[in-house]
Amino acid sequence: MSEKVDVVVIGMGPGGEDLAGSLAQGGMRVVGVESRLLGGECPYFGCIPSKMMIRAGNMLAEGRRIPGHAGSSTIEADWAPVARRIRDEATDNWDDKAAVERFEAKGGIFVRGHGRLSGERQVTVGDRVFDASVGVVLNTGTRPAVPPIPGLADVPYWTNREAIKAETLPASMIVLGGGSIGVELAHVFSRFGVRVTVVEAGDRLMAFDEPEAGELIANVFGHEGLVVRTSARVVRVHAEGGGTAVELEGGEQVVADRLLVATGRRTNLGDLGLESVGLDPKARFVETDGHMRAGPGLWAIGDITGHGMFTHMSMYHAGIAAADIRGEEGPGADYRAVPRVSFTDPEVGAVGMTEAAAREKSLDIRTGIAQVRSSARGFIHGVGNEGFIKLVEDRSRGVLVGATSVGPTGGEVLSMLALAVRTEVPVATLRHMIYAYPTFHRGIEDALRDLGSA
Repeated sequence: MSEKVDVVVIGMGPGGEDLAGSLAQGGMRVVGVESRLLGGECPYFGCIPSKMMIRAGNMLAEGRRIPGHAGSSTIEADWAPVARRIRDEATDNWDDKAAVERFEAKGGIFVRGHGRLSGERQVTVGDRVFDASVGVVLNTGTRPAVPPIPGLADVPYWTNREAIKAETLPASMIVLGGGSIGVELAHVFSRFGVRVTVVEAGDRLMAFDEPEAGELIANVFGHEGLVVRTSARVVRVHAEGGGTAVELEGGEQVVADRLLVATGRRTNLGDLGLESVGLDPKARFVETDGHMRAGPGLWAIGDITGHGMFTHMSMYHAGIAAADIRGEEGPGADYRAVPRVSFTDPEVGAVGMTEAAAREKSLDIRTGIAQVRSSARGFIHGVGNEGFIKLVEDRSRGVLVGATSVGPTGGEVLSMLALAVRTEVPVATLRHMIYAYPTFHRGIEDALRDLGSA
């Protein structure tokens, strides 16, 4: 017999956990279904542990910058405390007991297993069937996308999961993929002494950001000893000695002790039972309206909606869907100012449209750019002050539609730009603001000045 509940949430990543917990606390009978770890990718293999690694790598870099600025330094990298901190503090050794207890303390019912739609407002998990009087929320996220490269399946390789769990590091590494995950992990491991080669099929790193960002990070990598191969198509992978060889189109071969595959992430909708509610199981994403509704009694949030594979997007969706489930009126999803940050050093933060995206929409745009090194704060900061602020203005409306902030605190400077894009603050207003001196965000004023002369 089926079990009667109010809501079933399939996939308890950050957004699913937040949504299910808030509904349970509000008095609904909520079942949270997760086949892996409650909390999803972010606390165990993504945002939190990777940024702990990045923080450790940045500390090493700052120590190495002391000579010529504040004395002398001898820096010896040690991965052991980083691996230990990740296990002890960030992920509790990949045990979600505390997360499950937290959810259940809110009144939620946790079920471990693979959840599948078996009809409208119905979910099957193993031999249990749940009928949800209100509906079902899908939040099944993504998994690493492994390209069909000949020979890849025959060699051992890491994805971000194995990289996060690493207790020891190899002497050398090839990173396939120059997107956010690839460049972040490449930078970390390099700073801990790993000889890193980044292989990217596209013509530049960080293809979704402004080209200036990818060029700057490639230059930083070069100065720090990382090797970057762009426009490098991999034709085959094979074992060589105790390591892995990557063969590139044109005959070049790159060999390293370890191969890290960071070629993006993909959804897996084929085993969710979407056909039982009239949706296409072969689709790449689940289409939703502004209130995250995917059908009668069905909502979808997070990565599987195709609006950005970010924890903050999943949490944003969770709030909208939860309000709709409770019958509350509220604004729908607005994607004009989606922020994103790659935590390299310097950080690469961006919001809204790039210059190229704005031109593709036939907007009448102009751009302004200012270098961090040219600002007072950049001068004070000294070594490690690479970066820029780039603004994209819709000239016809006099508002920003996109911005990029690259620098030592690029992700933090981005907050003001995200607000300006989201609320459509007139550029004229931005010009007449008072910017604290000497701060990194004061560079926005310099970029506005350049925007005016464009």
